[in-house]
Amino acid sequence: MKFENIDERVIQKYQEDETLMIRLFVQWCNNHKLDAQTLYKTAYPHQQQNERLKEIVEADDSVDELFIDNETMLDVLQLFGNEDLAFVVADEIARLSTRKN
Repeated sequence: MKFENIDERVIQKYQEDETLMIRLFVQWCNNHKLDAQTLYKTAYPHQQQNERLKEIVEADDSVDELFIDNETMLDVLQLFGNEDLAFVVADEIARLSTRKN
């Protein structure tokens, strides 16, 4: 196997995993009736619109029965280095829990 093929495969795998992370985030937002793009913009106000996020939101092929646990969502975001988004999600989790009480 050529070295550049290994590099290409690593990049492809990371992109696939990143897409899965975005899908989980969108589903988590849907579960809690939150706007994924608004939360993302809150976390990253100086970034341009995330095109993958936009595509996944617009595709709206989420499975409503799939429930993403809060801790799992935070772990996934942190695993991909999205600490700013994880902080925003943690704030939403706190807000949602106080609203339930």
